[in-house]
Amino acid sequence: MSLDDEWITEICEDGGSAFALKGQGKLFEQQSAFQKVEVFETETYGRLMLIDGCTMVSTRDNFLYHEMMSHPVLFSHRAPRRVAIIGGGDCGTLREVLKHPEVEKAIQIDIDEVVTRAAELHFPELCESNGDPRAELMFIDGIQWMKDVSPGLLDVIIVDSTDPKGPGEVLFSPEFYSACHRALDEGGLIVQQSESPLIHMAILERMYRSLQAARFADARTLFFPQPIYPTGWWSATIGAKNTRLGDFRESDVATKAFETLYYNAQIHRAAFAEPEFFRKARRGWPV
Repeated sequence: MSLDDEWITEICEDGGSAFALKGQGKLFEQQSAFQKVEVFETETYGRLMLIDGCTMVSTRDNFLYHEMMSHPVLFSHRAPRRVAIIGGGDCGTLREVLKHPEVEKAIQIDIDEVVTRAAELHFPELCESNGDPRAELMFIDGIQWMKDVSPGLLDVIIVDSTDPKGPGEVLFSPEFYSACHRALDEGGLIVQQSESPLIHMAILERMYRSLQAARFADARTLFFPQPIYPTGWWSATIGAKNTRLGDFRESDVATKAFETLYYNAQIHRAAFAEPEFFRKARRGWPV
């Protein structure tokens, strides 16, 4: 990340590209035990959080990511009651999960409490469900928590993770997916952000192979726009413990009692349409 007097710029070496927003000043900065957390005011995207110089969330476009990380997987499960979110410290995914009245418990496990405290100060709209009696926020190692959790405890696991670099790399490994497989009940689903299909196909292939190695029965990727992330085009991949993916509770989407800005039944179906280059690559992948 580079910063001059006006522009906040994240350089993406993988894609040979950069994304910049015109800034209006820094609102927050703290070096935690794990990473550097910053919040800026921008001219056109509202507030912007960076972690170690990488754009994480903005006021203007966060609904795209948070809705697509939550609603497709929850409406693909027959009855999601117990949900775990690994990461997700800005709490936007937790907010979307708790819009579902059938969810009885949502546990958010993020190792860095500073991210959540910064979000509470500067993105309070993302944290409006933190006090929900169904919510539990834990600031511990989510990887270890997943290894220790009781078998079959969870219906849905949402991995709202960082990129697969450094400490986040293990979140894309067969060992982690095996722990998730064990933690899921029969019919359980996992979803994880899976980077940009334009420049990160190697990461997507690795995820599919890791899900197969962990004995997941099926996997599918959904696609959505995300302007502040590299290439502006993002994805999430769903793994099914022992079922086939495809159907979803379409009638429940049509009659949902909460509002969304992006997600609906048509978006759900369209998000799983595979671009031709992805379809061709997938033929050589497992699950």
